[in-house]
Amino acid sequence: MSASRVLLVGSSGGHLSQLLALEPWWRDRERLWVMFDTPDALSLLADERVEWAAHPTTRNLPNLVRNTRLAWRLLRRERPDVVVSTGAAVAFPFFVFARLRRIPTVYIEVYDRIDSATLTGRLCQPLTSLFLVQWEEQLKCYPKAIVVGNLL
Repeated sequence: MSASRVLLVGSSGGHLSQLLALEPWWRDRERLWVMFDTPDALSLLADERVEWAAHPTTRNLPNLVRNTRLAWRLLRRERPDVVVSTGAAVAFPFFVFARLRRIPTVYIEVYDRIDSATLTGRLCQPLTSLFLVQWEEQLKCYPKAIVVGNLL
């Protein structure tokens, strides 16, 4: 997938680590990150363009609304060529609006959920242009996914 402007969306922690592992792909592209303002993200993304998403996202309706507004605003303003995410819940509103705007999306299922699908993976899969998994075993949950191997 050729893209010059990339929007990388994810939670901090392992989700961020997996997106950072894609650096050979995104390093020469114009990029914007959407991340939580946690100590690891603040440190690891210190030299990057970042928009801070509201967290926590689990069972938090006000933050879902905030992140939905953020997704709408950023996709209209930034006009990325592709949205890439490893989850978690913060990805969903970005995938919804990317789909509506016909912006391709790439979802990479996390490496630590081998035997069951994540909620975000289940929600984003129908909206995703390219759905990737890191383990062959994950194909049981996502039969149409493409196995890319472990990012970490």
